[in-house]
Amino acid sequence: MAKNHWLVKSEPESYSWAALVKEGRAAWTGIRNFQARNNLRAMKNGDLVFFYHSVSEKQVVGFAKVEEQAYPDPTAKEGDWVCVDLVPVRAMKKPVGLDAIKADKVLKEMPLLRNSRLSVMPLTEPQARRLLELAETKV
Repeated sequence: MAKNHWLVKSEPESYSWAALVKEGRAAWTGIRNFQARNNLRAMKNGDLVFFYHSVSEKQVVGFAKVEEQAYPDPTAKEGDWVCVDLVPVRAMKKPVGLDAIKADKVLKEMPLLRNSRLSVMPLTEPQARRLLELAETKV
C-alpha cells in the first residue's frame, strides 16, 4: 500500500467519483479550511486517497492516488491555498457506507466520525486496509 492514506469527501451532486473516472485526472481545488489545506500539503505522489460521497450517499465509493503534490490552487483569489491532482485507481467492489464505518472497531476512530465537516483527512494504514477489506477491493 501507499505510504500515506487519505480520505476526501465530495457531494456526488457537485463532483462525483464517476466524474473523476470520466476525466481521468482532477485538481482537488476549492478547499478553504486550514486543517484540510494542511492535509493537502502533506499528501505525496502515490499516496492512496479514498473517495467518499457525502450528504446524499454517505459511502466510500472508490480510491485514487495523488498524481501531483500540493501546488497553488488556481481557483483561490486570495490567501495561501493549495490543491493536489488526483487520478482514479479503482471503484470499490462494495461501497462502504457510513453505518458500516461507525460499527467497525478499526474504523470508528476515523476523523470522518469525529470531525464530519473536514473534507480532506488522514487515515491510518489499518483503517485503509480495513476499508479495502470491507469493500472487497484490492489496491
